[in-house]
Amino acid sequence: MSRKKHKKSPVAVICSVLGTALLIILILGCLPLTVPKLMGYHIYTVVSGSMEPAIPTGSLVYIKYSPPEEVKEKEVIAFYSAMDGASIITHRVEVNNTNMGQFLTKGDANEERDMNPIPYDNYIGKVVKSFPRVGGIAQTVTTGSGRIVAVCVIGFAILLEIIGAFIESRNKEED
Repeated sequence: MSRKKHKKSPVAVICSVLGTALLIILILGCLPLTVPKLMGYHIYTVVSGSMEPAIPTGSLVYIKYSPPEEVKEKEVIAFYSAMDGASIITHRVEVNNTNMGQFLTKGDANEERDMNPIPYDNYIGKVVKSFPRVGGIAQTVTTGSGRIVAVCVIGFAILLEIIGAFIESRNKEED
């Protein structure tokens, strides 16, 4: 008994490959935003130029907590603004006053040191890594509209896989 080898439909293959490629691209795009969080990093987008050129506006920064007493001068830290407590600032430590439990900081691009000392309570962690120009993309992806686009891409990829499987099953029936 000889079996006839079934040739796959090119349209079914294209649909399947395109659907799989879209899912892989989406997953790879999300990995830099999810895996570091699982490892204890905070991820933020830099929205001001106070740390340029070291950390340009639009950079994605990875922050890792370490005890504030261990922070050294010249290291870049992230902290909550003393003004509103909601804004996150990344500046370089000029003095770590462990006796007072506060930092004196300055943005690299700023002329003067920050006016107010940063209490340890406002400290988030040290900047471990920054990626220029990636922050805007990350910010877009993590907003409501970015999530809707991600869900649509997943839906479209699944639809392509279903179309590919349907075409393939129709071809098998015709053989």
